[in-house]
Amino acid sequence: MDDLWPLLSLVGLAYLLAPIVGLVLAFRNRAQLRELDRRITELARLIAPAPPAAPAAETPAPPITAPQEPPLLAIDESPALLVPESGVPKISDEPPAAAPVSSARAAEPAPSPSRAAAPSRPAAPAARPTTHESFEQRFGTRWVVWIGGVALALGGIFLVNYAVEQGYFGPGMRILLASILAVLLIAAGEWARRTERVSGLIGFASAHVPSVLTAAGTIVAFATAYAAFALYGFIGPAPAFVLLGAIGIITLAAALLHGPALAALGLVGAQATPLLVTSPTPNYWALYIYLAVVTAAAFALARARLWRWLAISTIVAGVLWVLPGIADVGTLAPLAFHVAAGLALVAVFIVAGLWLGPPSRPGHVDRMSSGGLAAYLLGAALLVAATPPHDSAMLVFTVLTAATVAMAWRANAAAGAVPIAAVLAALVMAHWGLAAKNVFLTAPPTGGFEASPADVQWHLAYGFVFAALFGVTGFLTQGRSTGASVPIRWATAGVFAPLAVLAALYYRIAGFERSIPFAALALLLAALFGYATEVLTRREPRPGSAAAQAIYATGAVAALALALTLALEKGWLTVALAFMVAGIAWISLARPLPMLRWLAAAMVVVILARLAWDPRIVGDQIGSKPIFNWLLYGYGGPALAFWIGGTLLRRRRDDSPARIVDAGAMLFTVLLAAVEIRHYAHHGDLYASGRNLTEAALQVCAGLVITIAL
Repeated sequence: MDDLWPLLSLVGLAYLLAPIVGLVLAFRNRAQLRELDRRITELARLIAPAPPAAPAAETPAPPITAPQEPPLLAIDESPALLVPESGVPKISDEPPAAAPVSSARAAEPAPSPSRAAAPSRPAAPAARPTTHESFEQRFGTRWVVWIGGVALALGGIFLVNYAVEQGYFGPGMRILLASILAVLLIAAGEWARRTERVSGLIGFASAHVPSVLTAAGTIVAFATAYAAFALYGFIGPAPAFVLLGAIGIITLAAALLHGPALAALGLVGAQATPLLVTSPTPNYWALYIYLAVVTAAAFALARARLWRWLAISTIVAGVLWVLPGIADVGTLAPLAFHVAAGLALVAVFIVAGLWLGPPSRPGHVDRMSSGGLAAYLLGAALLVAATPPHDSAMLVFTVLTAATVAMAWRANAAAGAVPIAAVLAALVMAHWGLAAKNVFLTAPPTGGFEASPADVQWHLAYGFVFAALFGVTGFLTQGRSTGASVPIRWATAGVFAPLAVLAALYYRIAGFERSIPFAALALLLAALFGYATEVLTRREPRPGSAAAQAIYATGAVAALALALTLALEKGWLTVALAFMVAGIAWISLARPLPMLRWLAAAMVVVILARLAWDPRIVGDQIGSKPIFNWLLYGYGGPALAFWIGGTLLRRRRDDSPARIVDAGAMLFTVLLAAVEIRHYAHHGDLYASGRNLTEAALQVCAGLVITIAL
């Protein structure tokens, strides 16, 4: 076996070099064929049929010159191969009479207008027929090349595996040969890039062969470095981590020259390196610093080549890398660095119109810019959810939220991240409340987690910060943008965040019990939203201002409904919400916003849902007195409010919202008569089984009266 070792080495080297030599020869032949085709096309265009010539007596024949030899390849210039027979002018065999050039030019008559215009009119190029690529063309020009590249990469990997199984070479020789193969493939790809841009036939899209060769070499390089670490132990975890990461980053840099396929390969390799190289004592700081470098390289490449898919893939990978260390309390600082660095890199490279980001359109919201900021803010929210309340993670999330709002304030392209940030802030506050439920200020806790007063104070402080951050900026940004979608997003966040934070604090502190202080805060929000609606109404119309007015008006109504919910209980809440329909209809007369009319109709649906949940309104406390009981207030009050609201809405126009409110008024009127009759016939028991004669007679009479009245 030792005698065969040199021969086997030569055979293996020949096996490695044969595909590369074959590809190089194929590139050269393909280049010559394309040059041939180009020259034939150019010659055919030059010898195309000319316009009719003048009589021979007037125009002497020009002297015939010998054709020049092509500089690269010899081409058969016979007329039968170049142009049709009809397009070749006949030339006399006799040589033309020699004459001085000056006399010939002097004797030449003045050119006619048609002859003078002929040389300045170039021949119209033939229209290139539109070709549709068939499966065979795609397979022959793209897939075969990519399959060849994959075969080269797998061949290098399997060659090492085969050598291991047969015991031909030692570990060092295997790694050396694989490294040589990787270098040769990458060098061949660079040579092909400088000499031959693409492969395939003229007229058909083809695969970029230099990229295929470089990608194959990169795969072999990844496999070689990993084998040196995992299979043979030549290098330790730290050098392997650095080597694999360097290969991935260099591959990303090479994608500037070789295209997106190599960028995808480099991103996958760089992001998968921490999964391939493990250590019994993981260093999260080294991991997240490495990921920050990889993310910066990928974002810079995505910005330089405007590859949105690369930026999206990097962002998704960055958010997923939050999960591995999130359960370890000791990883809070590295994880906070990871999400903060990711958010900063998105702001630098991805956000349009901000720092190094791509140019932005005025008033346009870019989904890429907004989504990148929102994704890393989601990572910060996950970090808060995995740590105890009011920990350092909450401070990190608050700072990143404020930074997101500041970037959206400066760049309209990032305005789409503001509503998402508001939702995440509300979810974080709600999670805090759920973690400390059964903790009240109005009564001692009945069990479960008991928090200290400082915990409650921190909860209130963060809630005030979030409500003020979104509420104030949402109002101040109105009128600053030329696009309609930007103020709508800011107004939505400015209304939703304060209401959601107030609801979360109410649950945390009051525990869904009646609370006058929180009702007063809700009334304050209603007043502020109403003031914002009034201010925006008096301003000059701007893009999106009408929708923002409707959003703030809706927020005022929602805050008022929340105040009633927090201050009232039992049936009075239903009655109060019903009279809000009449109030909204009255406001719509003074401020004719279309959203207000639909909001009144939506309130009718909400009250009907409340009625379906418990038709008795107040449970078992209806009362036994006929007619004058809680049913009269619970059904009669909404019926009266809906009649008033429908009448006010129809003063402006008779549309769908007005008809919905009128339908609600008629329904509650009919239900009032029906439930009062049943209450009287069954002595206060609405759920009594059966029906007696008295109830049936009264129901028929009441139905007849209502039908006549309607």
